[in-house]
Amino acid sequence: MNDKLLEWAIRIQSIAQAGLMYGRDPYDKERYEELRLIAAEMVSERTEIPTAKIRDLLCNEEGYQTPKIDTRAAIFRDGKILLVHENNGTWSLPGGWCDVDESVASNVIKETKEETGFAVSAERLIAVQDWRKHNVCNYVYGVVKIFVLCRMVGGAFEENIETTEIRQEPDFLPPLHLIGTPFQLSVRKILQKISLPVQDRAACG
Repeated sequence: MNDKLLEWAIRIQSIAQAGLMYGRDPYDKERYEELRLIAAEMVSERTEIPTAKIRDLLCNEEGYQTPKIDTRAAIFRDGKILLVHENNGTWSLPGGWCDVDESVASNVIKETKEETGFAVSAERLIAVQDWRKHNVCNYVYGVVKIFVLCRMVGGAFEENIETTEIRQEPDFLPPLHLIGTPFQLSVRKILQKISLPVQDRAACG
């Protein structure tokens, strides 16, 4: 979503949401609500999605707006990285949105178990990426993707509602679940990270 009008609309919505949270004057709060509606109408005008649906998506939270966190497990075995085949036909690293009651480490362990059947341990943080800087398109909210190097400790693949199979890929990567720029670059960056000296590695917790 690299579109200036959409970027402005998202920014206006974020400011309005903060104003509704911290503002005290009732007249100011009315103005912030109006700004929120204008932001939703701007997104609707550009995307042709109904304003009501945009409001449900863009204006459904309270408090200071922050990016959503997505965690991904990088699991290597014999020089190959583990991928899951999602039910939409694309491939991805195991992972997903971070639940409110989970840490980054516990979430990546949970998501990997749910999507692959494998038990893993979270070893260390590899990379943190701003979605907007690595993809042609963007969500209407910010997304931070956190990649964690994991070690497989047991289990076996179990088909589930999210994934249909797994594959270990050494170099060539099939179509991946990303909007815009292919994910091959991110995976290659991960490969570079795991070869760094110990003092340059980030701890995971």
